[in-house]
Amino acid sequence: MIPFEEALNIVLNNAIPFGEEVVGMESAAGRILSRDVFSDIDMPPFDKSAVDGFACRMRDAGYGMELRVIETIAAGSVPSMAIQEGECSRIMTGGMLPVGADAVIMVEDTEISSAGTIKFIKEKTAINICYRAEDIRNGQKVLEKGTRIEPAHFAVLASVGNTGIHVARQPHIGIISTGNELVEPGQKPEGARIRNSNAWQLLAQARQIPALCSYYGIADDSLEELKDKISMGLFEADIVILTGGVSMGDFDYVPEAMESLGAKILFKSVAIQPGRPTVFARYNEQFIFGLPGNPVSSFVLFELMVKPFVLKMMGCNEIPRVHAMPMGVDFSRKKSSRKSVIPVTVDGGAVYPIEYHGSAHINAYTRAGGMMIMDIGQTEIRKGEPVNVRLL
Repeated sequence: MIPFEEALNIVLNNAIPFGEEVVGMESAAGRILSRDVFSDIDMPPFDKSAVDGFACRMRDAGYGMELRVIETIAAGSVPSMAIQEGECSRIMTGGMLPVGADAVIMVEDTEISSAGTIKFIKEKTAINICYRAEDIRNGQKVLEKGTRIEPAHFAVLASVGNTGIHVARQPHIGIISTGNELVEPGQKPEGARIRNSNAWQLLAQARQIPALCSYYGIADDSLEELKDKISMGLFEADIVILTGGVSMGDFDYVPEAMESLGAKILFKSVAIQPGRPTVFARYNEQFIFGLPGNPVSSFVLFELMVKPFVLKMMGCNEIPRVHAMPMGVDFSRKKSSRKSVIPVTVDGGAVYPIEYHGSAHINAYTRAGGMMIMDIGQTEIRKGEPVNVRLL
């Protein structure tokens, strides 16, 4: 059994780049940029009005001043007349500022004086102009390599004309459940059987990365069946994840099946609770994780180990990290020989453990906002003391 930190380092040190591909904007949500993005224009590309109003000379914007309206400038149109003394142009928000104007009076600060003339009725006005290149300059870097593309990024990509987006290739993850006791969710279990929840949980976690996913079904507790399923996964997936069959029981054949196929096991026991019997193996440039069969264990180890591994391979800048946060109540545990992970809520910046019955109690995580991590040898945390939390 090795410390969790050592196991995670082994995993991350084996991460290899997935390469890149070009996708359209309709397929880019959640993907990881594989190149920096630069602007091909100034933004704004011209001086423009920030309000609906009247473009004029600031020196003419005095209380009671009357200005003659010489034209109307709609957004998207080019002004045809320059502003002279005592003149203004009616202008819409986003409209191009005419030559000679250095301010825009808001419509609300004027009244019609006579036909074709307006009067300024305030003591003073703001400039109300968005200047060329005040947001972004032509050639400026606007998005960093390694950025996960979120909704706000699409506006930037569209603004700079980046419609063919270079992103990290999506990993292909194959999921296998193991165990004679399992039936699929659509079946009602009888006798000593239980429904297969782990595979569907792991598929959902992987798709959130986002990764391409394949589900290879349930493998019976036999060496040959496991070898067949793992071989199927290795034929097309970058990463194969098995759940169950990794402990010390009479029918736990997963590590043996990995080795018999030529995979090199890099570790198979981690000092973490839940999740001790976790296996990590490498097969050339493909990887196999054997996660425990209890649903909380597989959930936690995916979040703490598999997800950072996949994100690093995709070059993502946002690898999940722990945050030190104050404990909201006193908390203690009896056993401290392993690092412990406990579901928590976060309220008002403080951490509160959720009622949790152990590694089969996946319901606790439906209410969790994070996972509290207690180190080896740590038995208690007092209210107000800092605790490490991985937010979910």
